[in-house]
Amino acid sequence: MFKKILIANRGEIALRIIRTCKEMGISTVAVYSTADADSLHVRFADEAVCIGPPKSAESYLKIPNIIAAAEITNADAIHPGYGFLSENAKFSRICEENGIKFIGASPEMIDGMGDKASAKETMKKAGVPVVPGSKGLIKDLADAIATAKKVVYPVMIKATAGGGGKGMRVVWSEDEMEGHWNSARQESAAAFGNDGMYMEKFIEEPRHIEIQIAGDAYGNACHMSERDCSIQRRHQKLFEETPSPFMTKALRKKMGIAAIKAAKAVKYEGVGTVEFLVDKNRDFYFMEMNTRIQVEHTITEEVINFDLIKEQIKLAAGHKMTGKNYEPQMHSMQCRINAEDPFNGFRPSPGEITTYHEPGGHGIRIDTHVYANYIIPPYYDSMISKLIVVAQTREEALKKMERALDEYIIEGIKSTIPFHQQLLQDENFRKGNFTTKFMETFEMKKK
Repeated sequence: MFKKILIANRGEIALRIIRTCKEMGISTVAVYSTADADSLHVRFADEAVCIGPPKSAESYLKIPNIIAAAEITNADAIHPGYGFLSENAKFSRICEENGIKFIGASPEMIDGMGDKASAKETMKKAGVPVVPGSKGLIKDLADAIATAKKVVYPVMIKATAGGGGKGMRVVWSEDEMEGHWNSARQESAAAFGNDGMYMEKFIEEPRHIEIQIAGDAYGNACHMSERDCSIQRRHQKLFEETPSPFMTKALRKKMGIAAIKAAKAVKYEGVGTVEFLVDKNRDFYFMEMNTRIQVEHTITEEVINFDLIKEQIKLAAGHKMTGKNYEPQMHSMQCRINAEDPFNGFRPSPGEITTYHEPGGHGIRIDTHVYANYIIPPYYDSMISKLIVVAQTREEALKKMERALDEYIIEGIKSTIPFHQQLLQDENFRKGNFTTKFMETFEMKKK
């Protein structure tokens, strides 16, 4: 087992990893930018190293600084958390070259799964259902028009190096193709330095349902049930739950088998997620594989009583998998609490938290790095807290979440607590009738 792990991340996920490391008897090293000097992950790690100024490019994305911090503290492993360098093949390779274990996927696997077009071909060969679309990358506009005729409109053109909704366009007819093709390529080139595009059939009334997987170095793989992540805004998840209200036992079994096929096809080692689009007929299609821990891993932990970070560390250390195929025994939900103003287009709201009070009680979990008088910097993702509840049924979980949101007090900044309170009152949401398009028609009621 590792003696010392450096956490190459910040905020709540860094603190989450530190907690598990302490329980495993592993020393921890926090890295931080000057803007994060007062964050709780810095306070609770055994050691802390400042790696640069506030901008991510000069700190949390600065690979030489992170490797130097690992070397001066004699860390034998690096946990990247999610975001930042967690799916960066170059970083994984540099860790390898420096004799530091990267707690995540190999460079080859990150490259293979990060390129959406090649990942789709890999899954096709493994017998995992994929969305009908182009064979590899689209060469040019003429090829895009010809491919769309075969796939049949509506189609979606996607950046092969994409993420966070960038470089994606829905095209409803041939008349729209040229404009969308050009704008998607320009956006992708600016965001990722790669304007490669591929095409897929646009799935109408889709659900975003992901399957948690784990795999070890001995060829074993398992799935740990599903999470429904359909409530999202601009392709950013806002609320997640497990089990999905749309799920059936038969569908879970089919999707679980497909996810294991996907993991075994790439000889997956570690904890990851296979993401699917599920249409109104409960036909499902591979979307992508995330080769890292997810923000929403918490709800899976709650319904199967299993520490996914602990499993991730053990798998990276070469241990055999201890997980197994699970069915959720309870119902769990997570609200992402962001420093944003939901009454003003979800505009970011950095600044000082003047009053902070967390909800408590049975079945409530808060993952956060903030506290009263903490100053939220404007440089990073706006998520400041994850509010998780677990109960016997979905109805009980909804009531518990309502109570927890009422108790949660964050003053001095705007937060998305009012959004979640209104979401939970929505009739269609309460009935489980929602798709990834839900937020396109949801409107905040004025205070």
